Amino acid sequence: MLQQVYIDRLITTALEEDIHYVDVTTDNLLDDAHTSEAYYLAKDSGVLCGIDIAKRVFELVGGAFEMDIRIHDGEFVQKGDVIAVMTGSTKTLLKGERTALNLLQHMSGIATATRHCVDLVAGTKAKITDTRKTLPGLRPIQKYAITVGGGRNHRYNLSDGAMLKDNHVDAFGGITPAVNALREKIGHMVKIEVEVRTLEELEEALAAGVEIIMLDNMSCEDMAKAVQMTDGRAMLEASGNVTEETIRSIAETGVDIISLGALTHSVKCFDISMRISEKK
Repeated sequence: MLQQVYIDRLITTALEEDIHYVDVTTDNLLDDAHTSEAYYLAKDSGVLCGIDIAKRVFELVGGAFEMDIRIHDGEFVQKGDVIAVMTGSTKTLLKGERTALNLLQHMSGIATATRHCVDLVAGTKAKITDTRKTLPGLRPIQKYAITVGGGRNHRYNLSDGAMLKDNHVDAFGGITPAVNALREKIGHMVKIEVEVRTLEELEEALAAGVEIIMLDNMSCEDMAKAVQMTDGRAMLEASGNVTEETIRSIAETGVDIISLGALTHSVKCFDISMRISEKK
């Protein structure tokens, strides 16, 4: 779920950055009464995400504006599809064009990449999740796009769960003392996840009774052994060096979760363009 106050704040910040105090071209070229029809054209195929946010951009720009949405979030778009048709103030359409497209293309790119990964592991128990490797200020819409693509969200921020990464363990002096120290202070509702790099560390984490264990950059052979050793006593998350070529093999080891930072920090934008219909 996306809160409207966050969406409006994000869009307002983006518009202030893009327009500053005046659109030199549009404001000097057109008068307020000028109207146009425009449409979004898909130039790629994939999962759409962010269309209502794109609509909200134009609403916040101001001026008369209506949008007829033909394809909605989560629906598949084919190259050449008309996603939406907009009518209203030409100034509004031109001033909001880039900000709306930036958000729509980025979110659709994440949703499309996520759906691709979900399809690659279909038939296994593995769930695709994101990470905290998000762009500053964009985490809510990036994590929303993950769910639209069929993935799951990892913890939203550092307050959502206790996760002992390698640096926590190294700084504190070991898995067992770190887990014990955490348990003395956190509430009974908080789960603990531990990142392990070897099967020996896995054994220690299991003995400590943690609920989730991240297998960091392990080979598929070691991950399969980890699944056997764990035998359902903890949820297993595979992370690190997950690629399109390896993700199926990782899923087939029997892990519960595969987390991918690339879905948010390195995703390719989905190609969409806005076209103004020519005046007859």
